[in-house]
Amino acid sequence: MRDEIQRFRPHPWHGLSAGPGPPARVQAFVEITPFDLVKYEIDKQSGYLRVDRPQRTSSLPPALYGFIPRTLAGARVAACMDGARAGDLDPLDICVISERPVERAEILVTARVVGGIPMLDGDEADDKIVAVLDGDPAWASVRELDELPRPMIERLRHYFATYKTLPGEQATARVGEPYPRKHAEQVIRAALADYAAAFGT
Repeated sequence: MRDEIQRFRPHPWHGLSAGPGPPARVQAFVEITPFDLVKYEIDKQSGYLRVDRPQRTSSLPPALYGFIPRTLAGARVAACMDGARAGDLDPLDICVISERPVERAEILVTARVVGGIPMLDGDEADDKIVAVLDGDPAWASVRELDELPRPMIERLRHYFATYKTLPGEQATARVGEPYPRKHAEQVIRAALADYAAAFGT
């Protein structure tokens, strides 16, 4: 039987699924790529991408960067991070690593979760889940974050530590030590539950 065809474009945050097997295998909506000099972000009302700001430094995102649909960083996500008083009330961010360069944004990818990077923006939890592109031949055997090259993870940490500030400005975001897949899956479950509590299933 043929899959039902949607006549209208679904909202990327609310109208798409979180993936084929969350929290281990998820779907990511890609907002920006490693080639984007401008930071694009989903407009929560319309579902279209909008220009958030030009990249503030010469650093570009080292991986595909977007979010997991039907997730929300709320109170349950905040409870997963030391020092967080709240979540940032955005969909849960995800970085997807691919061997082949992907130059297009506003696409969907299936990704396998391998870990995450904690980020406190002020006192709000703003986790960055790290995943590898499902079926990617170079990273097919990776199951845990520490199996990826350390320089790759450090580039991600550096990007998130600096992407909102210019040299000489006081940073408002604090990036912690990466965490393993088990904790990343806990954060995703919390974000799915936060979304369900806020918007229903």
